[in-house]
Amino acid sequence: MNRVLVVDDEVGITSFVEKGLRRHGFTTVAVHDGEAAAALARDADFDVVVLDLGLPRLDGFEVIRRVRERGERLPIVVLTAQDDLDATVRGFEVGADDYLTKPFRFDELLARVRARLRDPGVPTATTIEAGGVVLDLRARTACVEGRDVALSAREFALAEVLMANAGHVLGREQLLSRVWGYDFDGGSNVVEVYVRYLRRKLGPDAIETVRGAGYRFRR
Repeated sequence: MNRVLVVDDEVGITSFVEKGLRRHGFTTVAVHDGEAAAALARDADFDVVVLDLGLPRLDGFEVIRRVRERGERLPIVVLTAQDDLDATVRGFEVGADDYLTKPFRFDELLARVRARLRDPGVPTATTIEAGGVVLDLRARTACVEGRDVALSAREFALAEVLMANAGHVLGREQLLSRVWGYDFDGGSNVVEVYVRYLRRKLGPDAIETVRGAGYRFRR
């Protein structure tokens, strides 16, 4: 049974991640500061680390650096609210294996953890393309017909899940669960609002409304 070290200073997030991983057969240990994370990664036997960057006592960048300077290839998946390009680049430079920004969907985190366990040396796909739109999953950037478009973290997350399922209809509840994850409000119209935002940025015909069913990203 694979062991995962979950590191985040937000107790609600560590609890959410632990519960999800345990449902899928993982054993988890959670800590909430960088010093504890660095010590456990050094002294205990883990198969993968899910690591926040904004930690007390020792930030996530330093945790990664300490793990890597010992020559360990322990897979590290960064899970953080820091979605700017500089933080992403720095994370990979110090030795992170993957980078996922909050808000996140658990199914994507699970897929990335499993990918690192299958073969830590094989990189995951870094781009998604559909309907003339290209998303760079590492740099968190979008390009429409060769033109760079700025997307917020939520807009990017919604575009990503729609484009990953281009040609297929995704219901409102599916999108709420996957994009807004643990903190979504089922009575909110937030999906409709963000679909409208994306249409303004990616093109009015990029996302089709399927009446009574949900939304579909056009191929």
